[in-house]
Amino acid sequence: MEYVTLNNGVKMPKLGYGVYQTPPDETERCVREAIETGYRSIDTAQAYGNEEGVGKAVAESGLSREEFFITTKVWISNAGYEKAKASISQSLKKLKSDYIDLLLIHQPFGDYYGTYRAMEEAYRAGKVRAIGVSNFYPDRFLDIQHFSEIKPAVNQVETHVFQQQKTARAYMKKYGTQIMSWGPFAEGKNDFFRNPVLEKIGARYGKTTAQTALRFLLQSDVVIIPKSTHRERMEENFNIFDFTLSPEDMKEIEALDGGKSLFFSHYDPETVEWFLSRV
Repeated sequence: MEYVTLNNGVKMPKLGYGVYQTPPDETERCVREAIETGYRSIDTAQAYGNEEGVGKAVAESGLSREEFFITTKVWISNAGYEKAKASISQSLKKLKSDYIDLLLIHQPFGDYYGTYRAMEEAYRAGKVRAIGVSNFYPDRFLDIQHFSEIKPAVNQVETHVFQQQKTARAYMKKYGTQIMSWGPFAEGKNDFFRNPVLEKIGARYGKTTAQTALRFLLQSDVVIIPKSTHRERMEENFNIFDFTLSPEDMKEIEALDGGKSLFFSHYDPETVEWFLSRV
């Protein structure tokens, strides 16, 4: 496994396993199979409703807790200092752990400053090893990193070959925040898995389009957490450390960038209304 060193010195695996939209009753099995495949970084969230499955699989893996890197996120309904503080305690119980490796604000809505204060407090108390944000566009990212005492270690944002976050990444790099991808396969949008550029480049190395896309992100210094409920896909996604894309390959894939989200925009009032309706 390869690692990145976050701005507070904590080492994080570059490749992890995500459980977004994994049914709660299947999460334990999926995480157990991911662990058996070799994954040690697991990404969940309060809003996913499956922290318990992650915690149980890790606790029953037979491996020490220190071998794992667990990420979870505080949801909008838990925004604000008091609610966030209580939700962090609940997440720790559900994860069956004394600490969380990385804790993120899931969305930049509600009293996320109060949330961040609760996260800073948990960090100082040793309940969290690193804190950060998720889905913070450059404007809100710059705002919170400027006014926070403990600078965000990570910003998890939509990142894939069609949305490479070039502007956002420039600001994250400037302020020492690691970019982390959600949706590295764009959930299949734009006929992702049959993209001719990815197919052509992958064929040179005997790799699939998915492996090629993941390798591109790795070489672009992006932390990735691909998700699959199928063991063979988990193994495929894990086997991306035995080849290296050439500079020419990287340029071809960089040209696929459309610079726009394939899912939603926080600058769209209807999108914001939808998120707030989830509270």
